[in-house]
Amino acid sequence: MAWPWLLPLGLFFAASVAQAAVVEHTFNVGNLSISQLCEQAMIITAVNGRLPGPTIKVREGDTVVVHLVNESPYNMTIHWHGVFQRGSPWADGPSMVTQCPVKPGCNYTYRFNVTGQEGTLWWHAHISFLRATVYGALVIRPRGGAASYPSSPKPHREEVLLLGEWWNANVYDLERTAFLSGNVTGPANAYTINGKPGDPYSNCSAADQTYKFHVRRNETYLLRIINAALNTPMFLRVANHSFTVVAADAAYTTPYETDVVVVAPGQTVDALMAAAGAAPGRYYMVATPYDSAVGGTPPFNPATARAVVEYAGAAGDETPQLPPPTQNNDTATAFRFLSNLTALVLPGKPTVPLSVDTRMFVTVGLGNGDCQPKQTLCNTTDGTRPRIFSSSMNNASFLLPDAGSPSMLQAHYDGNASGVYTRDFPDRPPVIFDYTADASDTDELKYTTKSTKVRTLRYNETVEMVLQNTRLIAKESHPMHLHGFNFFVLAQGFGNYDEAAAAPGFKFNLVNPQERNTVAVPTGGWAVIRFVANNPGMWFMHCHFDAHLDLGLGMVFEVQDGPTAETSVPPPPLDLPHC
Repeated sequence: MAWPWLLPLGLFFAASVAQAAVVEHTFNVGNLSISQLCEQAMIITAVNGRLPGPTIKVREGDTVVVHLVNESPYNMTIHWHGVFQRGSPWADGPSMVTQCPVKPGCNYTYRFNVTGQEGTLWWHAHISFLRATVYGALVIRPRGGAASYPSSPKPHREEVLLLGEWWNANVYDLERTAFLSGNVTGPANAYTINGKPGDPYSNCSAADQTYKFHVRRNETYLLRIINAALNTPMFLRVANHSFTVVAADAAYTTPYETDVVVVAPGQTVDALMAAAGAAPGRYYMVATPYDSAVGGTPPFNPATARAVVEYAGAAGDETPQLPPPTQNNDTATAFRFLSNLTALVLPGKPTVPLSVDTRMFVTVGLGNGDCQPKQTLCNTTDGTRPRIFSSSMNNASFLLPDAGSPSMLQAHYDGNASGVYTRDFPDRPPVIFDYTADASDTDELKYTTKSTKVRTLRYNETVEMVLQNTRLIAKESHPMHLHGFNFFVLAQGFGNYDEAAAAPGFKFNLVNPQERNTVAVPTGGWAVIRFVANNPGMWFMHCHFDAHLDLGLGMVFEVQDGPTAETSVPPPPLDLPHC
């Protein structure tokens, strides 16, 4: 079925006379007392006393201004996940990459433009594990607003669905404890939909903990689904309902019919849900965690989150119907969904670059490394440095610059990277091996060392990157997020990517590949992405499992200036925090 209301930009919006606006918010980060899992809890870092935080609604071309007031006891930064930040790289947000953190009791104002982007993105803290409670939606509507869509079949209403995780303990303390002991942070106590876990946690004397979504029969709803969880991909189903996916990561897709949506941490999916095929009643919306790990034993909680889709006129005490159960390790369903999406080709939108300047083959996965000086495991009497969990890309385990240094972007702008980062991130792994075979899980191959390496790219350079998972410690589906860019996902599969044998075995999609800012690299498999480095600055690429990022699964692209002032990194804002 065609959905003509999806055709934006050149067809419907070029004639719009609407003027861009300035959309201004203030984010006060501080305490929130909340009842959760039938217990009273105190969140140390909540935005404006809400969980999730406020939704920012803008139109394409608007300027966003957010005043961050840090009333928490922790350093804070905000990342605008998926926003290109062209001309505003200082506002991207990752601590010590593009800025020094905002210290307790201090303020900072983020300013950036959202020209050339439409759809569902989000924002979150980008320091420690604080995005467990510091997150919210960023909705970019077409420049002409909702009225610019053709009248049919325009959705009757939109609903933001933020999938998250909940810990009973302070997440900052959890992260510090895990780091100092060299362990992986334990699993979440519950999963949430719009901050609420739902059944079976709502049968206590505390306030209702189940999110309710009210609908009317014969209406269509646009669900803006965001996975804000720290470490868990999710399956989303609604009993007796199906979806039509129309966008992913704020890029329009060919309409895709499905009864399940799969969304990895960092990803967004826009899906239409028709309230026409079911009798008026109450139906469970269920978010089931996807345990993608094979071969290892990382912490995992198999619980589910539930919300209720309630029709007008339904009996309020009617027991909601449940959708069919989803197996936690259903990799086949996850791969089918994530690999079958294709782009909706539109006039004036970027197409796949057919020539490639730089080809990279990058392994991603877990491993072991020496403990760091601040970690308690290093306090040994014999002077040895015990091995601890680590993670890496091409065997380089990323370490953020020390807080006493300038940020990486500041060092880049000043032309003085000495002591902050090195420009030797490798295009190939140092050792070629059978990446996904169980027999390759050896102590020698698992060992990695800490470094702060970047890959320098010329302005407008086209990069093709093979992201290859490894079997080391465990096979997992790593959601790899690239700041500052969208990329095209040309192909993905299982096992070892074989460049020599690839051509006869399959074809790259160079016609309408899905466009993403976060790709869930298949468990024990690979994905091939391609992008144009047309955005000068320092751009983080990392796994969106925060536990893996904390262990070092990341790197940075240093994109050089172009030939004009408009294609160069501008001076830093006057109020940019100092280290």
